[in-house]
Amino acid sequence: MKSTMMDRELQVSDLLRHGQRVHASSRVVRCSQDGSEHGTFAETAETAELLAAALSRLGVGRGDRVATLAWNTPEHLAAYFAIPSMGAVLHTLNLRLHPDQLGYVIEHAEDRVLLVDSTLLGLLGQVRERLGTVRHVVVIGDFSGDVSGDVSGDVSGDVSGDVSGDGELPDLPGHIAVHRWDDLLADERPGFAWPTVDERSAAALCYTTGTTGDPKGVAYSHRSIVLHTLGISGGGGAAMGDRDRVLPIVPMFHANAWGWPYAAWLAGADLIMNGRHLHIPDLARIINEEHPTAVAAVPTLWNGLLRHGEEHPLDLSSVRLAGCGGSSPSRALIAAFKERYGVQLIQGWGMTETSPLASWSAPPRQAAENGDDDVDWLVKSGRVMPLVDVRLMGMDGAEQPWDGESVGELQLRGPWVTGSYLHTENTPDRFDDGWLRTGDLGIIEPGGWIVVRDRLKDGIKSGGEWISTVELENAIAEHPDVVEATVVGVPDPTWDERPLAVVALADGAVVTPADLREFLEGRVARWWIPERWTFLEAVPKTSVGKYDKRAVRRMYHDGELPIESDGTADA
Repeated sequence: MKSTMMDRELQVSDLLRHGQRVHASSRVVRCSQDGSEHGTFAETAETAELLAAALSRLGVGRGDRVATLAWNTPEHLAAYFAIPSMGAVLHTLNLRLHPDQLGYVIEHAEDRVLLVDSTLLGLLGQVRERLGTVRHVVVIGDFSGDVSGDVSGDVSGDVSGDVSGDGELPDLPGHIAVHRWDDLLADERPGFAWPTVDERSAAALCYTTGTTGDPKGVAYSHRSIVLHTLGISGGGGAAMGDRDRVLPIVPMFHANAWGWPYAAWLAGADLIMNGRHLHIPDLARIINEEHPTAVAAVPTLWNGLLRHGEEHPLDLSSVRLAGCGGSSPSRALIAAFKERYGVQLIQGWGMTETSPLASWSAPPRQAAENGDDDVDWLVKSGRVMPLVDVRLMGMDGAEQPWDGESVGELQLRGPWVTGSYLHTENTPDRFDDGWLRTGDLGIIEPGGWIVVRDRLKDGIKSGGEWISTVELENAIAEHPDVVEATVVGVPDPTWDERPLAVVALADGAVVTPADLREFLEGRVARWWIPERWTFLEAVPKTSVGKYDKRAVRRMYHDGELPIESDGTADA
């Protein structure tokens, strides 16, 4: 028999309406060097209505891609809701991509309109030759230069300017009309009628960071965004409520800021928008002044905050939830936050392809019942999220048990897991029998606890046996003078491949390879310990703050790394 339940589409506009009506007085905070400005959910929702009306007058229709090149700001938050809710597709552009890759994703997505922060106009100028599908550029904030075109959709005007600095309009192709955000919205009235859209139609578009080959597009549906929002908002995830003050330091272009803006909005939690302020002293000031209860950031930023707090005030007394993702935080980092601040650094595991949250490492009930050290649970990649299925596939193609010992590739499926890439046929290297091949090598413990051991492409096979770079990196990072550490495999005449450790030390620290070898004795298997070491001021990082192992390998191949040896091997 059929159920008696109403059947309605799940839409981003449902999230928008709920926050607008139920949590109208919840705050959206704009952070700047001059202090903070407080708006409300009601005001942000009205801005979304004005933006949707303006984009409609520019000719944006259902399925059209509207890209954002912007920081974490109230305007960007309004775009998060306006663009999908009107039936268009929100395409968040990673402003840290190389211009070649940035231009590629604009072309590949066939973006029609670009919403650009005025401080990023110089970057826009670097991709001017790749804007063939773009018809309108809307500039958020003040800038110098003439504006051509109007809100009628006429794109015949000429635009001039230069790229000599932030806030200056670059020389864009003549087919593009440029508009000022404030002027564009001033001509509209609130009360936009949000249409009903197919819940399986695209609502947002994110691209992988392209560490291998060109970035690949992942198109999230309205249905997947709503379900992901409900999933991460619940007890199995961040459990946000209207008493929370949420600071998503993770950029809004990084897998939709891990879904935190939508989750906070649905819960009525205040949203603190840090804008372009990503330097550690600025972030510390924002935390000290705004007293967030929930903060999301990548390990490198958490590490920076920890080091900053050694010599400067850092008040984390309000923080009940410190979310960490993008890459695995070291045990040393997790333990330091617990010991110094009483803060649990909870990691989420996932990727652009999974919206991104697939697991969450909050310690379970039995941790307290058994008197376990929370750190032992926090270092795991997390318990699989509700509605997400996970399986472990061995190298022989056989599914492995959840016994905490069997190793294999982690594969996922679920309502917010992508089944393909945009404009790309499914390929067996990523999609297999309805499952996403994550490329992560790990184990699954009883109860659905995932422990990622390595990326398949990063694991080191030395003398026929695997070395986990993740575990080795974590062990090196426990040294008190080590600030950053990554490990890659390099050719070896005897063992085929051996680990090379790339390390950044604390200011003024003097540490030798022999010191680190001695430190690692007893922490990892002796044969794991590297013979080759490189000391840099900072480990190279990707556009989303992960250690860039691809860049390290290239630098090693090109002879750009100063290799030190403890004499046990020919480096």
